Amino acid sequence: MNLPNGDKAQVPQAKITEYLLSLAHEDGRSKAQFFLHFGYSITEWQRLATALQEHAQQHPVTKIEDSPFGKRYIIEGTIKAPDGRTPLVRAIWFIEDETEIPRLVTAYPLRRQT
Repeated sequence: MNLPNGDKAQVPQAKITEYLLSLAHEDGRSKAQFFLHFGYSITEWQRLATALQEHAQQHPVTKIEDSPFGKRYIIEGTIKAPDGRTPLVRAIWFIEDETEIPRLVTAYPLRRQT
């Protein structure tokens, strides 16, 4: 099964620049180190947003979790990094009950990669 409405998946700029690529964010710091290591950058934050949107369309959902407000979709697979490598990433998407649009919650490496 693919992410429902994966072609409409939203990745807010703040999720990338203030979290996934922010070395200053307490929870995002390790994720930022990972993504920066593969050539992503805050100045070209759209590259990571696009890579995660493509990730959602190219790989099947591995798990669905119910919550009081909607469903969380977990997707695992590779993304094509700016430096040409293809790190393995888990991305978490959320679709609220009242909307059909997937919104990125987080993304992180599945295992240590060089």
